[in-house]
Amino acid sequence: MEIRIDEQAGYCFGVVKAIGAAEEVLSQEGTLYCLGDIVHNSAEVERLKSKGLRVIDHSMLPSLAGSKVLIRAHGEPPETYRTAERLGINLIDATCPIVLALQQRIRKGYDEMQPVNGQIVIFGKPGHAEVVGLTGQTGGTALIVSHPEDIAAIDFSRPIRLYSQTTKSREEYRQLIGNIEARLPEGADFVAYDTVCNRVANRARELETFARSVDVLLFVAGSNSSNGRYLYEYCRKVQPATHLIASPDDLQVEWFRGANSVGISGATSTPRWLMEEIGFRLKVIG
Repeated sequence: MEIRIDEQAGYCFGVVKAIGAAEEVLSQEGTLYCLGDIVHNSAEVERLKSKGLRVIDHSMLPSLAGSKVLIRAHGEPPETYRTAERLGINLIDATCPIVLALQQRIRKGYDEMQPVNGQIVIFGKPGHAEVVGLTGQTGGTALIVSHPEDIAAIDFSRPIRLYSQTTKSREEYRQLIGNIEARLPEGADFVAYDTVCNRVANRARELETFARSVDVLLFVAGSNSSNGRYLYEYCRKVQPATHLIASPDDLQVEWFRGANSVGISGATSTPRWLMEEIGFRLKVIG
């Protein structure tokens, strides 16, 4: 049985930056606090915890005055920065540059919408770390739309500025734009910005070719990875024998009966070492 690991799979630039920043501090000081899981992959989180990374939530910030705290690639709302400054916390800001640019665009759009009673609408997953940071640029007033059909709460009589979480499906975002445009009255003030990360959009096309080239595809991603869920579902459309797993322990022998080739790929939050570990376990099974 041939086992192939997708050459294009692995961390995106933003995750590489965040993990690199964490490892640099850990190598020098042995302890670093991180607001939320540094990446949506439990295996990588556990690896970094073994090096001294401590995952915290916002309620713990008051007890960390004078400490170093990492802001992960997903970014944070302005309130986090104000709290850190007040407490004397040294922030290690590893916000992805693409997310940071989007935060700035939303803040600018929000300021422009204020005098005209306009709306900021964000296509994203409610409660997702990136979306929390984006909504924070509007003082928590942005309307979150999770599905292309979810437009009932939008006031079409008011100006609208639309943005997308960087890891959402570009195809679904276009559907949402079309659904909104179909409801707009004549002369409406509506602008939709292309804010889906190109790395995510391009990965879908790359994955389609890879998924078609194997008999069975293993897609490796954390259960809380928005990007992972989207790419997994995309793979299943072109390769029905696609299985979502988080670790080598999830492998089931019956998946590979009669298969001549198995491909291994993953989300932009999936470490290369984990895919290689799964490949090694597959060889043992074989």
